[in-house]
Amino acid sequence: MKEDIFSSSERDIIDYLFKQRENIKDKTTKQISKETYTHPSTLIRIAKKLGYSGWIELKNSFLDEIEYLNSHFSSIDANYPFDEHDSIMTVANKMGLLNQTTISDTLSLVNNDDLQRATNMLDKATHIKVFSIYHNLLICHDFKLNMNRIGKHVSLCTVDPLFEAVNSDSETCAIVISYSGESEEIVGLLPFLKKKKVPVIALTSIGENTLSKFADCILRITTRERLYSKIGSFTTNDSICFLLDVLYAGVFSKDYKNNLEYKTHISQYFDHRKSSNEVMQEIKHDNGK
Repeated sequence: MKEDIFSSSERDIIDYLFKQRENIKDKTTKQISKETYTHPSTLIRIAKKLGYSGWIELKNSFLDEIEYLNSHFSSIDANYPFDEHDSIMTVANKMGLLNQTTISDTLSLVNNDDLQRATNMLDKATHIKVFSIYHNLLICHDFKLNMNRIGKHVSLCTVDPLFEAVNSDSETCAIVISYSGESEEIVGLLPFLKKKKVPVIALTSIGENTLSKFADCILRITTRERLYSKIGSFTTNDSICFLLDVLYAGVFSKDYKNNLEYKTHISQYFDHRKSSNEVMQEIKHDNGK
């Protein structure tokens, strides 16, 4: 389509196709010719020049190739995962691939011993405190909710974290999250946690940093982003969420049957949502519960 074999009116249509891409899916030849100020027969001529039997065959082939180009990429830059001129579907597919590679990358950084140690620490703790800078704590609410629903007390230390660190003991377990491992407000807490004999699970980047030196157990966050020259903290956030999900699942599996029974039993009293979607509907037992 980029070859110099087309008339000026045919080139106008081809330029239009490159701009509209997947948006032409439901457009007729009449609509396209009207929007490009050309005759419908011009679309047929383009198809013939490209070796197709007609416009519909060319259109379907064009849409198939656009779909492929939208979803196949050799690599994704974590800082700038999409470009200024990408279509919305290209953006969506690139973000999907970035998410998949982030999870795969994070999983490759996890080893059995560290994961087992971390889940044991959380399982034994009477109180779990999460320390991080504010925007990281925002993505920890789901972890807190999940853990609370199996009877584990979790606090997100958003207000006066230094007091929370001092007001802890050996039965507390601290999850400390810092991508750089050098955040001043986080580093300042570590000596107090150590003095209080609080076991520390660190979620931090690869390599050595101040947080990793203080931690009793280290889980690595995928490390692909710069500190601030980026569109968003996509891989960091996805990696943290994944690690927290794994920690919750690990604690849950420690007492799987009892945790499942407890969570389901409590949810019956507080979750009164209904749905006409069969996939979402709860199975009603003989006792009506």
